[in-house]
Amino acid sequence: MDDGTDADAAATESPTHAAAPTTSPLPVVPHIERGTPSFRRTNFAIFAAGFSTFALLYCLQPLFPLFSRDFHVGAAASSLSLSLTTGLLAVAVLVAGTLSESWGRKPMMVVSLFASAILTVVSAVMTSWHGLLAVRALEGLTFAGLPALAMAYLSEEIHVESIGFAMGLYISGSGLGGMMGRLLVAALTDLRSWRFALGTIGTLGVMAAVLFWRTLPPSTHFHRRPLAPRHLLASFIDHLRDARLVSLFVEGFLLMGSFVTIYNYISYRLVAPPYELSQTLVGSIFLIYLVGTVSSTWIGDLAGRLGRGRMLQATITLMLGGIALTLASPLAAVIAGLAVMTFGFFGAHSVASSWVGLRAQHSRAQASALYLFFYYLGSSVAGSIGGFFWSASRWPGVAGFVSMLLVVALLVAWRNGAGSGKREAAAR
Repeated sequence: MDDGTDADAAATESPTHAAAPTTSPLPVVPHIERGTPSFRRTNFAIFAAGFSTFALLYCLQPLFPLFSRDFHVGAAASSLSLSLTTGLLAVAVLVAGTLSESWGRKPMMVVSLFASAILTVVSAVMTSWHGLLAVRALEGLTFAGLPALAMAYLSEEIHVESIGFAMGLYISGSGLGGMMGRLLVAALTDLRSWRFALGTIGTLGVMAAVLFWRTLPPSTHFHRRPLAPRHLLASFIDHLRDARLVSLFVEGFLLMGSFVTIYNYISYRLVAPPYELSQTLVGSIFLIYLVGTVSSTWIGDLAGRLGRGRMLQATITLMLGGIALTLASPLAAVIAGLAVMTFGFFGAHSVASSWVGLRAQHSRAQASALYLFFYYLGSSVAGSIGGFFWSASRWPGVAGFVSMLLVVALLVAWRNGAGSGKREAAAR
């Protein structure tokens, strides 16, 4: 048995050998910092991935009135083409985060991007409502490989002082993708048909997947672990015991539920009297997402200096103000209200999502997955329930429902002391 005796003897006989180290220390790989080529490559790839994923995910939103017409379904049923996708996505992100601990972050994100794009092309040729829903359900599973893992990848690879800016850029790409996906589909639908539109955007998604695959640097701070369901379940439970993390999960549910509900049913309002806008003009409403791409990066960076808790409360308050504006009749007031609400949402999401990665001291993929589980569950549940409020009371009903969700979100942020400097320091 080697107990070190031979090494001790050698040290006695040869002082020179004694001074020489027996092993070389492993090099420390620095985290990616803002301003470096690696930072630019990483953010370019993640931006493209977020753009593609959310363009494919939300491109159907302006088509709900057309689905109601072509497939003879109501507003709530038409919204299932999105709510079913986000509902399965909510569950799938938990599994994706778990599998990535063993399979790796980048490989799973690459597969997710390719599969989602190909399924979008397939959805364009579905001739039955149930067939379309089945494909969208499958997409809910494939979409899951990007959101939770992108957040985990950034949390692991980006320097802590640059994470707010990097996460903001990712969310900007997501917002821009959601906007352009809706806008492009609406314009191509007026030009040709919604089937042609979905086929086109799916093809663009394949191109984005290739770009991501070739550009994103491999993980350097990820430590592969064998699949151990018991340990992974313990990680989930541990995160759910953290009251601060749970409050952020709840915020994700309420924020996304509010945001998606507004955009699910605004198209019904705008194609009806007195506005009677075309599909292209309804789609152009999503240009408002541009303010979100600005706010996510700016608020994400600002929150690191002024306080995440304070910025979270401020952005939720902005969302409430925006909803109030949409109740006015002039189209300009409706658009202004959507802009204010969108600015507030992207800022709030940027703050909450980056805070999850900083708060979690271990198993960050699981923490991000739990946040996204509640986030997309809010999209699915509130997004569908909003259809009943539309049917019962039209826009005032939708606005009232969303306002209730946002008041609860504000109370959760306030009650949990989100603005406390001491607690915020503990979250880091």
